[in-house]
Amino acid sequence: MLTNAEIQNIIPHRYPFLLIDKVIEVEPGKKAVAIKNVTINEPFFQGHFPGNPIMPGVLIVEALAQTACVAGLMLEENKGKLGVFTGIESMKFRKQVVPGDTLKLEAEFLMFKMGMGKVKVLATVDEQVAAEGQIKFAMIDPNK
Repeated sequence: MLTNAEIQNIIPHRYPFLLIDKVIEVEPGKKAVAIKNVTINEPFFQGHFPGNPIMPGVLIVEALAQTACVAGLMLEENKGKLGVFTGIESMKFRKQVVPGDTLKLEAEFLMFKMGMGKVKVLATVDEQVAAEGQIKFAMIDPNK
């Protein structure tokens, strides 16, 4: 298990864009499972939507990507790199995520070589699928 402070030692994201609170399972370069506690205090709820707060789907995808990023950046050859999107495939949104929900985020690597990867992702709330699909990414050197 990784705490929020330990996550910040691995990935560069910070408030308000750090979207995972803890990692409950991780196998570097293979898979990760994280938790996001969704609260009404999230800045995006001010405008999405007043009177009917729903977590934007794009931020659920970002939280899933950050979960995958933890597992990818834990590998020695990726330390100091950035994980960036190269594609999103077959993403489906099945349940609205609202304040009070605990979002379980799962990322399983399908392929990862030469700095390129593809992960299967799943976001659930109370064991109900909120979002699922695949994310493609590249590990880049931020200094180049």
